[in-house]
Amino acid sequence: MSKLLPTTLISVCLLFGVEGQYQSTIARTCVAATSCGSQPVKFVPGQRITVEFANLTSGIVELQQLYSTDPLPISPGQVLSFVRGGSTDPNFSAVFWDAQGLPLKVDILKPETRLLRIEVRPGGRPPGDRAVYLQDDGRVEIL
Repeated sequence: MSKLLPTTLISVCLLFGVEGQYQSTIARTCVAATSCGSQPVKFVPGQRITVEFANLTSGIVELQQLYSTDPLPISPGQVLSFVRGGSTDPNFSAVFWDAQGLPLKVDILKPETRLLRIEVRPGGRPPGDRAVYLQDDGRVEIL
């Protein structure tokens, strides 16, 4: 029986492909705000916030706040600011696109408590990022 056991274990391991499937994972600790990684951007639901939309591309980007504005052209380097939220206007949605049809990449920042900064850069996989939505629970989603 003792000679049969090692042969049986090797056969089972080869049959089920156990060899090489285990990946090592290292448990780590982190210090908040320094090494834990980025937390999702979130605001207090219903809070009035200032939204900055920064065009960091070399071309014109069109921005449209859903149910609020017609498309607005934003020149390269231009930053557009507006106030959103509050009890009468709790959500914020905006769609944007490159005037030449190039894909865009968006970075969402919260540099201050009541400031949402949307930085639009060239790149990303086609079709690229196309919209930003401030959800009912205060989280910001890129679509």
